[in-house]
Amino acid sequence: MDNPNLCGICGKPAAVRLDNPQRRLCADHFMKDAEERVFKAIDAENLINDGDRVLVGLSGGKDSTALILILSEYVKSHPDVKLIAVTIDEGIAEYREDTIKAAERLVEHTGVEHKVISFTELFGGTLDRLVADRKNLACSICGVLRRRSLTEAARRFSADRIATGHNLDDEAQSVLMNMLRGDRPSLIQDTSLGYEGHFVPRIKPLAVLSEKEIVTYIMLKGFYTPLPECPYATTALRMDARKIIGILEEKYPGTKLNIVKFRNGIREHVPCMPKGKPGTCRICGELTSGDVCMVCKVLNRDR
Repeated sequence: MDNPNLCGICGKPAAVRLDNPQRRLCADHFMKDAEERVFKAIDAENLINDGDRVLVGLSGGKDSTALILILSEYVKSHPDVKLIAVTIDEGIAEYREDTIKAAERLVEHTGVEHKVISFTELFGGTLDRLVADRKNLACSICGVLRRRSLTEAARRFSADRIATGHNLDDEAQSVLMNMLRGDRPSLIQDTSLGYEGHFVPRIKPLAVLSEKEIVTYIMLKGFYTPLPECPYATTALRMDARKIIGILEEKYPGTKLNIVKFRNGIREHVPCMPKGKPGTCRICGELTSGDVCMVCKVLNRDR
């Protein structure tokens, strides 16, 4: 009978137990397994092509830290791929300073080119100032502005792809949230697609790894840094979705992966983007489904 305390590959002491499929791995083989799963997803889904310049959103948190570390390994066998790490400084007092320092330590280790772009530079003010009289909307406003910031950075640095650190848990939660909201367009939208001259394709290489696996990976790599929680974090629905999926995953291992597979199956049979040329905002010229984009709305440019 196999020893449950030993790695199933090399026989060294096991550091990690994985449930789907069930196996035990030592630290080295776990890190290799995690990296190879991401590499396989990148190649199978054509997320990155030879010669691509990939902008990596680097917040300094656990997910983006793992993303930089794993993609840094990926480019060793794909030397034509160029990584550019970009940190968005929203201007959140007593929070963003620590995460920027963590990001700087990481890129110093990996040698990845690093840029910092601020909300003040792009939108004329910090997030703290922009949401001073509407703090209950801070998370939504920040998300809208962060997405635009990454798009602007991708253009500025001639990136072909924007890579973000969304993991398997994030993806499963988003699927459930979209279903609970009845938000069909968001459920089927595939952000890895793009419109030439406008939308830079976004990829999520870590979507095959769970949050637990990512934390374990960066801890074994020696890059786990406890960081403060964003003071505007008020995602009640996401927290509920996280709890529900966590309960189901505990009882039925593989639930998260099956939820994401369900979403992907729908995308294969339903158009992810509207036919024809997309509309553009009458104020800033960016893509939008309406007359004015969300960025211009949250910045009150339409008044």
